[in-house]
Amino acid sequence: MELVAVLQDEAKIYSSLQEELQKLQTSKQKLMSQLSENEQVKKEMDLLPSDAIVYKLIGPTLLKQETDSAKQNVFKRIDFITAEIKRLGQREKDLSDKIIAQRKKVQGLQEKIQSIQRAKLQQQQ
Repeated sequence: MELVAVLQDEAKIYSSLQEELQKLQTSKQKLMSQLSENEQVKKEMDLLPSDAIVYKLIGPTLLKQETDSAKQNVFKRIDFITAEIKRLGQREKDLSDKIIAQRKKVQGLQEKIQSIQRAKLQQQQ
C-alpha cells in the first residue's frame, strides 16, 4: 500500500526530529552546567581583593593574569553561555513545534490507513 510507505517515511522524520531534540537538550544541559561553574567562579573572584594574584591554567602551565582581566573573561564567558542557552531554548521550542506537527501528520496517516482497512473488511462481509 502506498500510504504505508508514506507513513513509514513520516515516522522516520518524526524519529529523527526526536533524536535532534534529544541532542539539543543534552547540549543545553552541558551549557547550563558550564554556566553554573562560571557563576561560581565569578562569586569567588568577587571575594578577591583587587591586588590578588590570579593564575590561569594554559595547558600544563600556570600563567599570572591580571585580576580585572580574569574577571572580564569570566563575565564574557557567562554572557556568551547565557546567549547560547537562550538560542538553544528557542531552537528547542521550534523543534518541539515541528515534532507536534509531525506527530499529528503520522497520526492522521495511521487513522486513514485504519479507516481504509475497516472499509475493506466491511466490503468483504
